[in-house]
Amino acid sequence: MTAPHIVDPERLLREAIGEASPDLLRHLLQTVINALLSADADAVCGAEYGTASDTRTAQRNGYRHRPLDTRAGTIDVAIPKLRAGTYFPEWLLERRKRAESALITVVADCYLAGVSTRRMDKLVRQLGIDSLSKSQVSRMAAELDEHIDAFRHRPLGDAGPFVFLAADALTMKVREGGRVINAVAMVATGVNADGRREVLGLRVATTESGAAWNEFFADLVARGLHGVRLVTSDSHRGLVEAIAANLPGAVWQRCRTHYAANLMAVTPKAMWPAVKAMLHSVYDQPDGPAVHAQFDRLLDYVAERLPAVAGHLDAAREDILAFISFPKDVWSQIWSNNPAERLNREIRRRTDAVGIFPNRDAVVRLVGAVLAEQTDEWAEGRRYLGLELLARCREPLTQEPGTVMGTEVMPALA
Repeated sequence: MTAPHIVDPERLLREAIGEASPDLLRHLLQTVINALLSADADAVCGAEYGTASDTRTAQRNGYRHRPLDTRAGTIDVAIPKLRAGTYFPEWLLERRKRAESALITVVADCYLAGVSTRRMDKLVRQLGIDSLSKSQVSRMAAELDEHIDAFRHRPLGDAGPFVFLAADALTMKVREGGRVINAVAMVATGVNADGRREVLGLRVATTESGAAWNEFFADLVARGLHGVRLVTSDSHRGLVEAIAANLPGAVWQRCRTHYAANLMAVTPKAMWPAVKAMLHSVYDQPDGPAVHAQFDRLLDYVAERLPAVAGHLDAAREDILAFISFPKDVWSQIWSNNPAERLNREIRRRTDAVGIFPNRDAVVRLVGAVLAEQTDEWAEGRRYLGLELLARCREPLTQEPGTVMGTEVMPALA
């Protein structure tokens, strides 16, 4: 329903520009939001404000004001009241994203902890928040921590089996013991029995060590992780050994993107374009035998010219070609960690605003909220893999398998 009487865009812009207000964007946002709320309330009433109509079902009865924190600043939202019944814009105020609430809470934690006060003041203003009281922080933190703790420790058995799994780690700066240290946030994602992706676990550790990864995967198994057929990751020794110890029936796929970076480090700069093109051609083949045949051609090409590169490729052959054991329809989803990298970029977009976290709990709060929010979006979106294709992926391996967990692994290259 249109409501032309609510706002005159030409007059509004002329007045705002004429006043040269520094809060132009906030003023415009407040006016537009209040206009939308008024039009929405008119639709609920069945007629526009101040007009007589046979279709009217309720009468307007003033407004109740509520502050709304936005990135443009804190605005005054005028929520229309009705004489009979209630009106509340859940699309605007009720469902605040957990990640956004977590970001505000982490900023407040930093501020109250006395971490770089000038920086926190600037960050709060950038987020458009006028002020955050201690009681607000306590309420938000308690609610978020409850949801995130339930998300991180939820049982995984009913959602499985998780045929495909990806694991990665991100480095965060955390203040501990009066100094700033690097901590790692270890994240695992998987494809559940319904063909949808979901975040399986999050753990913050001091270093990306074998012991930390072993505890991480042991917790996943204890929560019900089962049916894993392939795990995609980089070649960090601690990570690969932890997969071998906790998921003995799985195949390890070395991420093709990470491997290309490792191979480039041992290839002469002048020869890298040719080697890279031939390596990419290996992944463009239509079936498993053709992949191996093209890989042999690559080895023949570098055997005499670049013996070090040939040895590197031959040693990593089974690791980077493990994907051919599965139907070709899923190759692009399992031969690299690129889908996980997109998730990492979303995490970085939120955490870069904080910079240095006051403690590890703040890392868990913000990163956990981002991961929970992303899992909700995946659950509501389209399937990552079709059910029929997923059923074929659960069948016994019929082609030449990759490196089965439990065999000796190759150390990561510097």
